[in-house]
Amino acid sequence: MSDEYILEMKHIVKTFPGVHALRGVELKVRKGEIHALMGENGAGKSTLMKCIAGIHPPTSGELIFDGKVMGHYTTAEALKMGISMIHQELNPILYRSIMENIWLGREPLTPLGLVDHKKMYEMTKGVLKEIELVEDPATEVSTLTVAKIQMIEIAKAVSYNSKLIIMDEPTSALTDREVKQLFIIMRRLKSQGKSIIYISHKLDEIYEITDQITVYRDGTYIGSEKTANLKVDKMINMMVGRDVNEMFPKVTCPIGEVKLEVKNLSHAKFFKDVSFTVRRGEIFGIAGLVGAGRSEVIETIFGIRPRVGGEVLIDGKPVAIKTPRDAIRYGIAFLTEDRRSSGIFPMLPIRLNMAIATFPKFLNKVGLINHARMNEAVEDYVKKVQIKTPSIMQQIQNLSGGNQQKVLVARWLMTEPEILFLDEPTRGIDVLTKSEIHRLVTTLAGEGKSIVMISSELPEVMGMSDRIMVMHQGKVTGILDNRKDLTQEELMAYATNTMDEYFKAN
Repeated sequence: MSDEYILEMKHIVKTFPGVHALRGVELKVRKGEIHALMGENGAGKSTLMKCIAGIHPPTSGELIFDGKVMGHYTTAEALKMGISMIHQELNPILYRSIMENIWLGREPLTPLGLVDHKKMYEMTKGVLKEIELVEDPATEVSTLTVAKIQMIEIAKAVSYNSKLIIMDEPTSALTDREVKQLFIIMRRLKSQGKSIIYISHKLDEIYEITDQITVYRDGTYIGSEKTANLKVDKMINMMVGRDVNEMFPKVTCPIGEVKLEVKNLSHAKFFKDVSFTVRRGEIFGIAGLVGAGRSEVIETIFGIRPRVGGEVLIDGKPVAIKTPRDAIRYGIAFLTEDRRSSGIFPMLPIRLNMAIATFPKFLNKVGLINHARMNEAVEDYVKKVQIKTPSIMQQIQNLSGGNQQKVLVARWLMTEPEILFLDEPTRGIDVLTKSEIHRLVTTLAGEGKSIVMISSELPEVMGMSDRIMVMHQGKVTGILDNRKDLTQEELMAYATNTMDEYFKAN
């Protein structure tokens, strides 16, 4: 036991039914330190953090917080002790205000015991000001973007004035400007003597903001070193047990005729006059900053949002897509941006999560599901996309984020689509799983599928796309096909609508 550390974890074991999630792992976090946890999806990082936060008590092992040996405790007790956590999967109360979300369960009260809304409003203004968020505290959370909701979760964690803050993929939905602001907040907290555990798969962020890196693999502790002393190639080798040389395994695929054509598509609020084509065998990237309208374009084509103008053609013929069911019938699949809120069914097993879009295929003559045939198909796709699970009956919420994403990819592949919309397909996924998904996407393109991929990570969209459409505030600023010569600076100029200034300077 040392006064140097705010947290010490020794020989931590955690088991779930059929899963050995943690196998005697170690972690030591110093006071006033930003400490990165690295590892593939399924390495045990999030499970370990849930042990610290009081969500899942360890099966065995010793946990020491602020010099005290801890027994089992609840999340409420963890918060009182000074431990708060920003979860990877956002779970706000959508139809309540920002201030109600931040102060839920600890609302200020009047002398009569009623909620003091005026005081709560002012308290929220102070917390939002600290992270430079200008939203009205009374704003309903359902009206905010994913990025703004992420910032609200960060504000909530800061509001607890915790000694230890756990941040699990906090920047997955943030713009570069918002990430810089988060780092300012993190450095301020560090200067106040607070400790931060930081989980991210973005290596540039890890090396910019953290002091120490601890690496896990398959639920085991691999090692811990100062960030300045740990080279990237060594860290990746520690994470996956081997070198990962091909992060973007893009190969040249035969590009065929136009499969999808979008003409002057418009939405009442989010975008106007968007036009593009996608050919067979092509990976068509869509880039832009948060709020550019990228996801909204795809959601409108897929029938989730109503369009107010324009048309969609498949194989040269106009199609009327008013609902997702129509889109699926026309051979379109859509992997959504937020797998928790619009992708997985957490309490259901893998087999139902995967087969839910293709149930009619498994009906027998009397209209009942042929479970044996469905299970066989699901098992086949578990192998095809390399999902790590002890059983297809495992609840999907017990899988790592990367394996959950693979289940969703498999769900859509089972529909045998001709057009795939992939919205942030590798968000919150480790380097190895990213590489596997990139390889799968390239394979599908090679089979003649037409793929539209949205990504906020410039290296990804540049490394995987044959052509890139860039959007800014609901308008297309350019469609770029000079993939080999394209730079991140040029792409960002289109994303910020500053092309004239960029080309004058270059």
